[in-house]
Amino acid sequence: MKLRDLFTPEAIALDLEARTKDDALLELIALLELPEKPEATLFKTLKRRENLGSTGIGKGIAIPHCRSLVVTRLRLAYGRKPGGLDFKAIDGALVHNFFLIVAPPLEVSNQYLPVLGKIAQFAKDPEVPALLAAVETPAEFIDLLGRKAP
Repeated sequence: MKLRDLFTPEAIALDLEARTKDDALLELIALLELPEKPEATLFKTLKRRENLGSTGIGKGIAIPHCRSLVVTRLRLAYGRKPGGLDFKAIDGALVHNFFLIVAPPLEVSNQYLPVLGKIAQFAKDPEVPALLAAVETPAEFIDLLGRKAP
């Protein structure tokens, strides 16, 4: 399965309004269009994961991720904050690009870790931050994944 096939235009936000790490997580969760109570549960789970160590992997990219009973299948969302946000990334740089991954605890397709790895591999490409910054529509984001992501 290609990364591009796991994103829908509705789960892509190219201009996040977040001013804090918590705001960014809440905006990303909202892209999944879950009911209110599951959203709150997912937020707590992601916060616990972030407290273990930031998912800001450097070069302006973060990959908040977790397993949760609030989803029945692997769900992904992408958000971009053009001005950047302090996400306590490992390199200390502001984060502009957020890839949210949420999977159920028991996942038949077993895609959670491979998808996490594919996004991390995509993020290692030195061209990716600039290419992500240039994306103007969700369709362009999906096209970029089709061209550059494993």
